[in-house]
Amino acid sequence: MKQISILGSTGSIGRNALAIVSNHREEFKVVGLTAGRNITLLEKQIRSFLPEIIAVADHAASRELKKRLGRKFAALKILSGQDGIAETASYGGSEFVLSAIVGAAGLMPTLSAIRAGKTIGLANKESLVMAGNIVSRESKKYRAKILPVDSEHSAIFQCLEGHKKSVVRQIILTASGGPFAGQKRNMDTVSPADALMHPKWKMGKKISIDSATLMNKGLEVIEARHLFNLPPQKIKVLIHPQSIVHSMVEFHDGSMLAQLSVPDMKGPIAYALTYPHRLTDVLDNLSLSDIGTLTFQDPDTKRFPCLSCAYLALDAGGTMPSVLNAANEVAVNAFLKGELRFSDIPVVIRKTMDHHTVMPDRELGVVIEADRWARKKVEEFIRK
Repeated sequence: MKQISILGSTGSIGRNALAIVSNHREEFKVVGLTAGRNITLLEKQIRSFLPEIIAVADHAASRELKKRLGRKFAALKILSGQDGIAETASYGGSEFVLSAIVGAAGLMPTLSAIRAGKTIGLANKESLVMAGNIVSRESKKYRAKILPVDSEHSAIFQCLEGHKKSVVRQIILTASGGPFAGQKRNMDTVSPADALMHPKWKMGKKISIDSATLMNKGLEVIEARHLFNLPPQKIKVLIHPQSIVHSMVEFHDGSMLAQLSVPDMKGPIAYALTYPHRLTDVLDNLSLSDIGTLTFQDPDTKRFPCLSCAYLALDAGGTMPSVLNAANEVAVNAFLKGELRFSDIPVVIRKTMDHHTVMPDRELGVVIEADRWARKKVEEFIRK
């Protein structure tokens, strides 16, 4: 039995992971869970999977959870706050940690798991966007294996199996294009409800908005740079509305390998959980004859400039990717609250980047300070 912990168990990735575990209880034992403030769902997960340690966002949430669980779960270790989440991430009883906390909040728990020498199933792309060089350095130092969980990076990972990086001409990350692919609508009039209506994937609010702006793909470009140690010019993006081809690798001889499946995150999650093996009955069968046509096109970076911002941040290096990520998180939150137009999201991100003086990203404190600075700067721009 593989002993696993799930950071962010009440989010979409965490729920999908537990669905896989539920169908393969002979393969896995859940020993650790962390969540924010969705105590109702977390309580159900605890009663179903009987973990040994859990952590929630704050003391009030932990107190309420203890009250609900009662004496039957008196032996369960219930922690709270950043320290509690970090302790759960590094818990000695687990061997595999699924890092699925959304946003910059996932960086420190991911590093805690790495420094404990765990195998990491990485669904928190922000860890590599903000501190890719630090995460790579620490994973080598502590011999922690990082397995990608994003569907695109899992696809690349699978296509590269058995091949040397030296024979790779480029990798191609596919993007659904979000709810506005192929449309000519005025981006100034897009509402949060419009942007959240993803045609293919069921995701949380933040990643759904990122998909609509193409920032999600920009963050994945930066993530791919660190996961596969390839220069930016070898990382391309194509819009693929059917979301069947999850990504591709082109080799020097002109041949290409692609990974295809129905759009369901259970596939890449299960592959990371069991690598190098595969579980049975994870995904529905893929019928290409029913789909009929697969289409690809270059992204329109004039209408969706967030993707260009990500490449600019990657070229600038140092603390700029951390600034990009922080600015995006604040801008997306402001849009969801009605404080910013959809079309203003890339504007305030680029403006924040233009005001930033890039620093080397060798130390974690510098990266965190860049994140803090960017959040404050975006809030200033929004108020103005």
